[in-house]
Formats: sequence, structure tokens, C-alpha cells
Amino acid sequence: MKKETTSKVVKETKFIHALIPLVFLIISLGYTIRYTNAAPHIPIIISGMLAACIAMFFLNYRWESILEGILETIKSSMEAALILLIIGMVVGSWIISGVVPTMIFYGLKIMSPSIFLPATLLLSLIVAIATGSSWSTAATIGIALMGVGAGLGIPAPVTAGAIISGAYMGDKLSPLSDTTNLAPAMAGSDLFDHIKAMLYTTIPAFIITIILFSIIGMKYSQIEVDASILNSILMTLDEQFYISPILFVVPLITIGLVVKKVPAIPGLLFGSIIGGVAAVIFQKVPLKDFVTSLQVGYISNSGNEMVDALLTRGGMDSMMWTVALIICALFLGGVMEKTGMLNVLAMKILSIANSTGSLILSTLLTALAVNILAAEQYLSIVITGRIFKDVYREKGLEPVMLSRALEDCGTMTSPLIPWNTCGAYMIATLGIAPWVYVPYCFMNIISPIISCIYGYTGFTIKHLNEEEIKKPNFKHIVATVLGVVGK
Repeated sequence: MKKETTSKVVKETKFIHALIPLVFLIISLGYTIRYTNAAPHIPIIISGMLAACIAMFFLNYRWESILEGILETIKSSMEAALILLIIGMVVGSWIISGVVPTMIFYGLKIMSPSIFLPATLLLSLIVAIATGSSWSTAATIGIALMGVGAGLGIPAPVTAGAIISGAYMGDKLSPLSDTTNLAPAMAGSDLFDHIKAMLYTTIPAFIITIILFSIIGMKYSQIEVDASILNSILMTLDEQFYISPILFVVPLITIGLVVKKVPAIPGLLFGSIIGGVAAVIFQKVPLKDFVTSLQVGYISNSGNEMVDALLTRGGMDSMMWTVALIICALFLGGVMEKTGMLNVLAMKILSIANSTGSLILSTLLTALAVNILAAEQYLSIVITGRIFKDVYREKGLEPVMLSRALEDCGTMTSPLIPWNTCGAYMIATLGIAPWVYVPYCFMNIISPIISCIYGYTGFTIKHLNEEEIKKPNFKHIVATVLGVVGK
């Protein structure tokens, strides 16, 4: 459609116009990550400016109009940024209060020689849910479990598969995880509705995964475990913190608020505050130290490298990298959306997606392609989410269907690709060779398959009602990067 401006007529956006900045983004990101080891922020900004230049010089868009689209898109991300900052506060609060150390302590207690692989899966899951980070899980408990597995004679790829499967399931379901917040933010769905929707694909995948690891682990069940590494972590946690089941009250209250449908921001903020109360009462922490942990996170100086690496995290400052990445991505997204480039890309994909099943499959494959080509799970979620958000609504599907698909493939397949940031990190951290661990990452492989099956069978697929389809899209536009849709 042509629109009149003060001096020129805006031309129709073609597929080639949208393809150029996308190809440049993939190439520049690949070069940046592969050869410079730098963050993806700058290539994204430059790609956004390239898209803006194409729009101005070839499509006759005015910069003021493009800037308006950029600012509107970034403006809508401010609540998502607040949620991420508050999550940083929660992490810092729950560590200094002893909540996270207690969860890790009791998680380690479940370790048994006869069920090493299932226990590894469960332990990685617990730690990842508690910390909201698959990377921290791998770099701490994961390293310890790799050592224990080696002592048992279990092949490293098998142990790594159990660690990665558990870590990414926990990361996927934790409200403290940045990707768990980013996916609903991009799709325009509610954070906790998103988590509930993921249970339908995650629980069956987890059941299959734990059965497979139980079968594989049977032949190793008679070997005695050298648990010195785990005991060292347990002793350090017990020395540094007051460990008691009473501390589980803090996350239980927070979960209770979620069940009562308290919005994410006040619910999570209250969770950080009651964490502070627990820190003062049970850990005898001065109030000023608690306030500091909300800003810069908790800094562990126990002398145990694994414990220090695991617990030195949290705080608002820790979320600034992710917030900046979101703003950079929304800069690019704002340009491409304002100039019609995203719509052109969506229409191209939609030409082969003529059913719910094919639409979800297209979403999964797009997320996987971005993980492979752009080598970054955040971009897999952001780019795929921006392309498909309006398409799902037009097809009458609830936004949680998109956010679930984004996580089922965007998050879960990222560690399977050696040159992806997640894959490279897991390979280096766990000390494993590329590719050999992939066949044992059952959780990561099964989740997108189940998501695709649901799409074609219609099982658990939620549709918008007629009124929601017909009414203005304002609510969902505002919710695009909020992660919370008002009820």
C-alpha cells in the first residue's frame, strides 16, 4: 500500500528489502561470535540502521517516521525491562537469604549411586529452577557431576546429556530465567500462563527423558560413588548459611501469589522483600548488605570455587546485558515492523503454513534456523517471535501457543549446536567434544517434537474466541514485550 508523505510516496516493501538486513544480521553475528567473541548487541544495531537506510533511500520512508516506530516498540518493552530487573533482585535476595543455597543443599542430598543419571537430571533441574540459569548450573553442579560420572565409569557424553537436559528444562520453567520471560514478552502472552502452557510439552518430554536415563543407568548402578566433591559443596553451604526447610516458605509464598494471579511485578517484588526478611532473621544479614545484594547481587567468598561460582550472581546489574540486548533487538524490530519488512517475511513463511500444524512447525524450524545461522538463543526467540506474533493472532491462536513454541525450540535446541553460544559454552564448561553429547540430550530433542505433534493433532492448542479475534489488537500490541497481559 502506498502512503503519501510531505514530499515523496512511500513505496511497497518487497521481500528483497526485508531479506538484505536479515542476511547482513546473520553474517555479522556469525562473524562477531565466531571471530571476535563479542556480544551481539552491535551487529543488531548496525543491522537496524541498514534496514532504516534501505527504507529511507529505496522506499522513501522519512527518518522521523522510522524513529517513531522504534520508540513505540522500545516504549512497549519498559515493563519487560522492569520484570527482568526485579528478577535480578529476587535472585540476589534469595541467595543472601539462604533460599537458593537451601534448595541446592537438599537437591544434592538426593544423589545416590544406583540412580546417578536420573539423579543428575533431577539435580540439574532443581538447581536451574532455583537459579534461573542453565549456564550457572553447568558451570558449578555440572562440573561436579561430570567428575562423579567419570569416577563411576559413565561416558562423559551421557552425563553431559543428563546435565544439559535437566538444566535447560529448569531454565525453561523458572520464572527467574531471562528466556522464560523473553519468550512471552515477544509473543504477547502472560509469564505464568506461558509456564503453565509449557508444562503440556515439558512434562511428557521429561517423563520420557527420565525413563531413558534410568534404562541407560542400570548397568552402572552397582558402582560406588566417590562423593567427595558433593560433600565439599554440602559442607561449604552448611558453613556459610543457615540451612533449614523453613526457608522453603519464601518460594512457597511467592508461588502462592502466582496461583492467586497476582501480576508478575508486584508478586516477584514481594518475593524479593520476604527474602530480605528471611536474610535478616535466619542469616543475620545486616540490612545494608541485603540492599546491596538487590543492586549488585550476592558475592560469595567461601573459598570453595564451585560454591562461589554458583552463588556469586543476581542483582539488578546482572540483568543489564539482557535488557540492553532486548532494546537493541527491538530497535531492529521497530524498524522492520514500521517499514513492513516483518510483515513481508511473515507473509513469505505463511505461504507454506496453511494449517495450525504447519504454522507451529514453521515456527519451530524458524527458531532452529536462527539458532544455527545467528548462533544465539536470544535472537532465536526475538526474531521468530516478532515474525509470528501477529500471524498467530490472525490464525486465531492464543499468544501462549507462540511463546511455548519459541521455548520448545528456540531455548531447547540452542545447546545442541556447537557454534551457538549455548553449545560452545556447554562444550567448554563440561569438557566434552562437539556433537557426541547431542544424542543424549533427550529433553532438548523431544520437546520440539512433542510441540510439533500437538500442532498437527490439535491437542492442548488454545484458540482465541470470536470476540478476542475481532476486537482491537491494542492489548496484545502493548503486551508484546511485557510478559504480562492484564486479565
